[in-house]
Amino acid sequence: MTLLCLDAGNTRIKWGLHDGAVWRAQGACAHAEVDALAHALPARPARIVACNVAGAPVAARIETLAAALGAPLEWFASAPADAGVTNGYDNPAQLGADRWAALIGARAIHAGAALVVMAGTATTIDLLDAAGRFRGGLILPGLDLMRTALARNTAGLPEARGAYRDTPTNTDDAIVSGCLQATLGAIERMARRLAGAEFLCLLSGGAAEPLAPHLELPLRRIDNLVLEGLARHVRAGALL
Repeated sequence: MTLLCLDAGNTRIKWGLHDGAVWRAQGACAHAEVDALAHALPARPARIVACNVAGAPVAARIETLAAALGAPLEWFASAPADAGVTNGYDNPAQLGADRWAALIGARAIHAGAALVVMAGTATTIDLLDAAGRFRGGLILPGLDLMRTALARNTAGLPEARGAYRDTPTNTDDAIVSGCLQATLGAIERMARRLAGAEFLCLLSGGAAEPLAPHLELPLRRIDNLVLEGLARHVRAGALL
């Protein structure tokens, strides 16, 4: 069965076409360009599963795409348990669908304890123990949001375009380095919660690149962790 997985985030939509064994193609597009996928995909999917955190207008565009492709559409949502992962949120339904998909993707890729970091418009840092239980996590502004907030809410700070420095000696570098250090610190503090366990930090998202070189943790970069989780969700359902 050819499956189209869609990850509609705050900035863009990532997509992947899976044939049941491997990804045949992956890509990304702007929200307004999703309609064009009906003609751009290398094969017509038999089914679509979509994770959407971008709101109703994007959901409507995805529904239009599904109608054009003639494929049934499933809206992925958080659940108490799915594909070997248990949801430890106080109210499991309140966990963001993208975070839940990323946790399922992490479990499919790594069977042990994991620190799941999604670096995008926002950064999320989630703990997954060796038994597959989501123990909780953090949400903080993404790197770009941090820089933008400083520029918009202070009188004298710029929209920084500096570089990371251990000891910055100019304002642009100080802002960029401060945002990175704040995020790295949050990741590394959460990693301490897994002390004593053999764990892997799984890092994904559009802002992963500047973080990866500075993380002093067992690390693996995953390009599209949410898509991995969506495909795993469908495969697990087929096995029931």
